[in-house]
Amino acid sequence: MSYSRNRRISEEIKKVVSMLIMNGLKDPRVSSLTTVTHVDTTNDLRYTTIYISSLDSKQNINDTILGLESAKGYIRKEIGKTLKLRYTPEPLFKVDSSLEHGMHINDIISGLNKRDDDEE
Repeated sequence: MSYSRNRRISEEIKKVVSMLIMNGLKDPRVSSLTTVTHVDTTNDLRYTTIYISSLDSKQNINDTILGLESAKGYIRKEIGKTLKLRYTPEPLFKVDSSLEHGMHINDIISGLNKRDDDEE
């Protein structure tokens, strides 16, 4: 039962942080091509890990994480305003590299398929 509640809270946090990145943050380090890919909230609702992905280069994603870390208090306040919880979870930002990993795997598979086609 608490698992579905935890998942719903994570999805709401994802919506709030996505809207803040698009509209609310004025930090120039936060890229406009930044997306929130996944949110994990602990069972006690004290911490929430927000996975960030960007279509920009690696340096820009690290700058984006630094910008989000500096706006952590504002983001937590906005999450608290939107969600009526006893405790507002503290956001922790991490880089989500699953897109790059997926593209790498796709390149490997494409290379293998191309090699098989050349052998035939």
